[in-house]
Amino acid sequence: MNTSDLHLFIRIVETGSITESAKQLSITPPAVSSALRRLEKQLDVQLFIRTTRQLRITPEGEQFLFHCREALESLAQGQIAAHQIQGKISGNLRLSISSDLGRNIVLPWMMELTKQHPTLSIDLNIGDSLSDFFLDNVDIALRYGKPEDSTMVSFLIATMDRITCASADYLSKWGEPLHPEELRTHNCLLHKKKGYLFNQWEYSNQSGNHKIKVDSNNISNDTDIVRRWAIFGQGIAYRAEIDVLADLRSGKLVQILSDYQSPPVELHLICPSRKQVTPAVLALRELLRGNCSKMLAAI
Repeated sequence: MNTSDLHLFIRIVETGSITESAKQLSITPPAVSSALRRLEKQLDVQLFIRTTRQLRITPEGEQFLFHCREALESLAQGQIAAHQIQGKISGNLRLSISSDLGRNIVLPWMMELTKQHPTLSIDLNIGDSLSDFFLDNVDIALRYGKPEDSTMVSFLIATMDRITCASADYLSKWGEPLHPEELRTHNCLLHKKKGYLFNQWEYSNQSGNHKIKVDSNNISNDTDIVRRWAIFGQGIAYRAEIDVLADLRSGKLVQILSDYQSPPVELHLICPSRKQVTPAVLALRELLRGNCSKMLAAI
């Protein structure tokens, strides 16, 4: 029995569509249908009920799905164990990273990881929403903030400050706010995720705490767009330190309100379960911790 057919069967269950499965795997729908028929012939059972409008898994298919996942997981763990004996880190690491981190910071680190471990491949998913590990077919995610789901495995990578910043051109045109309350009269560039708008900016110093509800005519679900808007002089950004560090050093952005502290932000590497904590994941964790520590120590 071909393990590729087993993986394909699981993908069809997840998508509920032969056409969508083919699209995700960059193969033709007839090739998917052929693999499914081959698997059903080998098992001598019907896995799906097919109509012109619907693809529905059968009770036999439900039973086989459970054992199929168990078998593939067992094979993957066996491969990992064999490589551990040889001291190898290999396989396919399916990783989801937030937009700004993925494009501007972590990408060269992934190249460093595969250079250190030539038999390791990276499947990179870029986006700001926390992945659905099952539907998005990823093993691990790098995200700001600790996951709300306590059943997930979370590794703390770094803790860093939040920075309020803008371009020199913006500050020259609109003036530099010296107190958090003055942000109410400025265009504050905002990020949203799953319908939630991050428009509450927090500050504190000896005089007390300030929670400011800011406003903007620039809102995006992509943090990299928010950073770029700030560089282009469109307004003021409120970002994790590591996201804007290079821009601050180059002079593209200028830190403001530096006399105030904002709540620190944590960067976490998240797995859905202990089963996903492979030697490759641990190697990635150490690489991320080391590189983040070097970046932040140089400030």
